[in-house]
Amino acid sequence: MAVKIRFARRGRSKKALFDIVVADSKSPRDGRFIEKLGLFNPHTDENNLNFERALYWVMVGAQPTDTARSLLSKEGVMLKKHLQVGVNKGAITQEVADQRFEEWKTSKLSQKEAEEAAKAKAIADKKAADEAEMKKLREAERKAEEEAKAAAVAEAQAKAEAEAQAAKEAKAELEKAKEEEAAPAEEAKAEEAPAEETPAPEAKAEEAPAKEEEKKAE
Repeated sequence: MAVKIRFARRGRSKKALFDIVVADSKSPRDGRFIEKLGLFNPHTDENNLNFERALYWVMVGAQPTDTARSLLSKEGVMLKKHLQVGVNKGAITQEVADQRFEEWKTSKLSQKEAEEAAKAKAIADKKAADEAEMKKLREAERKAEEEAKAAAVAEAQAKAEAEAQAAKEAKAELEKAKEEEAAPAEEAKAEEAPAEETPAPEAKAEEAPAKEEEKKAE
């Protein structure tokens, strides 16, 4: 019987989860299986693979599908199988195989820690960039508000000055109109006033001897 290690889908639509199973190659994908080796969540890229049982099945000839092989390689199952085959053939000792596998695990752990640190740094950098951008936007908004207030004050001042100038000009025009109205009245009054009678020179000459005679008679 040909045995495969593959994924069996379960879960809701768009939130699928996959069981890692050992099944007969002739069984349907989501059908009957021999043993369940773990669970894989594609949304978080996490799994709870049973390493020892997965190693057992690949050592006895179970063939993983391409997707399952990728997961087994990531968890070190395929490397452990390769080293164990070398031990079985006498190419290396068990101690060397175990040492190489531990070195791989240490390297893998360091790589994982470096990736997590890089991810955390990227998140921190993005947060700092977002805060800087938000601060810049707030500063721009504050500056725009100050400019708008200054413009409003300047506009109100200009409007008040224009109104004052208009009132001054209107007052000057009113006074000028009053003066123009008063001028014809003064002219008419002057024409109506009686002119003082100025005696003619002949009359003055006749009055002078008459006055002298009156004085003599006295």
